[in-house]
Amino acid sequence: MILTFLDKYRDIGLLILRIGIGGMFLFHGGPKIAAGPEKWEQLGMAMGNFGIHFLPVFWGFMASFAEFFGGIMIILGLFLRPACMLLTINMIVATSFHLNRGDGLLGASHAIEVGIVFLSLLFVGPGRYSLDQK
Repeated sequence: MILTFLDKYRDIGLLILRIGIGGMFLFHGGPKIAAGPEKWEQLGMAMGNFGIHFLPVFWGFMASFAEFFGGIMIILGLFLRPACMLLTINMIVATSFHLNRGDGLLGASHAIEVGIVFLSLLFVGPGRYSLDQK
């Protein structure tokens, strides 16, 4: 096999992935959660793509909460699977929003890509270097 010597570093690879993707979601979610109800309402309107038109402020807050605190949980490897489940759902909603807005696949690609990462981490788990393993 090619580069099989790297197998022993699998947990380090998962740690790097968790720190990188979690850090980026702290970066994305921080301003959203700090923006307050006006921004949350705007974000929550995306649920209309699924026929859910009530409580947009709540849904927007939940999306912001999932991004910010989910980023923290992913970095720490604490409650990783529930965090990844919430973030996968969040990215499904974001993908739907971009596609229904007419942004096409290019506009939805970021949400699709990170959604795949979160779904993968849901199955793979946090690795040895995580609080879930302690």
